[in-house]
Amino acid sequence: MAFAITQTCCADASCVSVCPVNCIHPAPGEPDFGTTDLLYIDPATCIDCGACADACPVDAIFPAGDLTGPLRAYEQINAEYYAGRDVLAGVSAAPNFHRWAPPSFPRVLPSDFAPLDVAVVGTGPAGMYAVEDLLLHTNARVTLVDRLPVAGGLIRYGVAPDHPSTKKIGETFARFHDHPRLRLRLGVSAGPDLAGQHDAVIYAVGATDARRLGVPGEDLPGSLPAATVVGWYNGHPDVGPDAVGLSADRVVVVGTGNVALDIARILTADPAALASTPIAPEALARLRSGKVREVVLLARRGPETAAYTPPELLALASRGDLVVDTHDPRIAAAIDGAAAGEKAAWLRGVPREAVDWSSPPPDGRPRVVLRFHSAPVAFRGDPEVRAVLASGPAGDVEIAAGRVVRAAGFRGAPVPGLPFDEETGTIPNTAGRVAGLPGAYVAGWIKRGPSGGIGANKACARETVGALLADAVAGRLPGRPRRKGVGRARNRAFGAT
Repeated sequence: MAFAITQTCCADASCVSVCPVNCIHPAPGEPDFGTTDLLYIDPATCIDCGACADACPVDAIFPAGDLTGPLRAYEQINAEYYAGRDVLAGVSAAPNFHRWAPPSFPRVLPSDFAPLDVAVVGTGPAGMYAVEDLLLHTNARVTLVDRLPVAGGLIRYGVAPDHPSTKKIGETFARFHDHPRLRLRLGVSAGPDLAGQHDAVIYAVGATDARRLGVPGEDLPGSLPAATVVGWYNGHPDVGPDAVGLSADRVVVVGTGNVALDIARILTADPAALASTPIAPEALARLRSGKVREVVLLARRGPETAAYTPPELLALASRGDLVVDTHDPRIAAAIDGAAAGEKAAWLRGVPREAVDWSSPPPDGRPRVVLRFHSAPVAFRGDPEVRAVLASGPAGDVEIAAGRVVRAAGFRGAPVPGLPFDEETGTIPNTAGRVAGLPGAYVAGWIKRGPSGGIGANKACARETVGALLADAVAGRLPGRPRRKGVGRARNRAFGAT
């Protein structure tokens, strides 16, 4: 029985390295690595050894025959990736043969090199992958700083509470919090003195600001950025329990990315099904008394280019309360056409309806409506949002809504003392080196922009740590002595001699 990878895949390739028959792709070095939604197991090659499931840090790999409910589709998803592909071209078909490269040891420092003192700002995936690299591959001492009182970053406060397997990677990261060469400082803002106390500082602060839509009424009360809603149901300390009102029967979410689908799924979920998850108790109580019966997802383009990944769509569609609005004939053509792409094809079994937006949502079980080819033109209301004017093929249509969630993407925010590119929302850098500031480095979304899932941060952090170590060896860190016999004050700070 072959194994299959499911929706919580972090794509960090831990499974690839332990597979004895090279049946998991795309692997590091292959063209699709880092761009696909998941890694995929070839059922024709898998020998059912289970090594990949043991190595998976987020509990995403299962025997295909054991998958049930919405996970059952992943047996087909894994197999379809290999249809018509020759992913093993140039690789021996014999078992136990990977494309071995000559051994290299890129993290080895000179034997007489004094331990580095490195500060890492941010306890999310990017910061923790950098910490992991430093602690496992060097003798560096690390100060891990986060302004929030609880560690975890995006894993703790950004992953939906009904995705416990994805949150599980936080346990992998947390094991480093007690490492003897790590000092954890929570509830502390990174001040300008941090650089003076360390040989280098890695800023892994993410991208927390919402992208602006640029439409009239965007800042009306009742118009919320997605980060507020996500923080609300995850109990973020910066978001109060009353930040998200649920008195309206219809909510419009602008965007169709995974975060937008998460929000739609949580707002329409049966509160009883969420009771066993780590959802914030105050949010759960409000969901129980809330009046939301419909969430409308607005997509600027068609189903073939929707921003969500198929796994997130499947998680929503499997509940049986997803509807596609058929206001535009291009939608049916994109879904049913012979050339329909993967994202559009997954909508073939979803009910379709020509929705009358002049009427209130139907009674009964809450539902989610996907409205493609429909961008927001304006938000209307006085003093709060009461409707969204959305585009359509036959003209603009007004959708009554008491709440609007702006889930059109994120951008980074400036960090005091560091340069900032307003256009990209990132800190200018080269391979993680902050432009014009020796000893300052970036990793994660603040480095490359808000793209890529959890696993994408591993390679990103590795590049940054590699740049830092190269600078240390070359003597490019400001005020850094290159050999042992120095830095005793820092040693004593960590309890060493």
